[in-house]
Amino acid sequence: MELRHLRYFVAVAEELNFTRAAARLHIGQPPLSMQIRDLEVEIGTSLFERNKRRVVLTEAGRRFLEHAREILTRSQLATEDARRAGKGELGELRVGFTSSLPYTTTLSDVLHTYRRDFPQVALSLREMFTGAQFEALQRGEIDVGFVRYRGLDVPAGIVTREIGRDSLRLVVNAAHPLAHRAEVSLAEFRDEGFIAYPPDVGTGLPAIVDDLCRKAGFDTRIVQRAREATTQIGLVASGLGVAVLPAPLECVRLPRVRYLTVSDEGAYLSLAVAHADRPSAPVLDTFLGVIGRIAAQAP
Repeated sequence: MELRHLRYFVAVAEELNFTRAAARLHIGQPPLSMQIRDLEVEIGTSLFERNKRRVVLTEAGRRFLEHAREILTRSQLATEDARRAGKGELGELRVGFTSSLPYTTTLSDVLHTYRRDFPQVALSLREMFTGAQFEALQRGEIDVGFVRYRGLDVPAGIVTREIGRDSLRLVVNAAHPLAHRAEVSLAEFRDEGFIAYPPDVGTGLPAIVDDLCRKAGFDTRIVQRAREATTQIGLVASGLGVAVLPAPLECVRLPRVRYLTVSDEGAYLSLAVAHADRPSAPVLDTFLGVIGRIAAQAP
């Protein structure tokens, strides 16, 4: 039994006239009658009572009509679902992002645009450090990530594309002698104690800061480590040291905290989109397309 047999049957059942049904199906009446007879033979019972005056459904035909309509409807839905999935309009996408990204407009712009354009794609979001995102991409646990990859080695099999840069800010206590300045160099803080991420946290920022400080002529002296940027800012407010963090975090306003622009060359973090280096699903292609459009519009 093929779908065309069901379409032929439904047309005859709705028209109750082989001539009109054949015209509706754009086939000849004799081939239509033959197809219906073949269907009845396959099922093993008559679906129509027919004579020269009329065609009516049998009880078996009435019951079969309900199922035939349902099968044809489900077939049409399956075809449409497959077509839309092939265009990246349906499916699920697992997205990783770094903790500082929600403080920028990038993530909100991308998600807002993507949900508007592809409302039937389910998005699963996971906040993760960059190192953890690389591992998740390799294991196939996420499909795409927003990473701060500068200062880290990108593993084999991962593709990254820079979509923006955020300058670094020196976070100081308001009582610091240089807190009134808008811009400073790291060399001016050679005698300060720094608050930083632990080395195993999976962000490239500690390596970038260490490199910048060495170029400024000193080694970073770490007095406290914290896994969360907001914790580091709170420790600065307590007077425990200074911290270097991406500029978007300066929207975190605490009493006794000031954010100063770092003038040293290379004082920035790259923002990139990352995914596994393998043939991508259409749903990922559409997501990357939205990211590309948003990134192109950024200042």
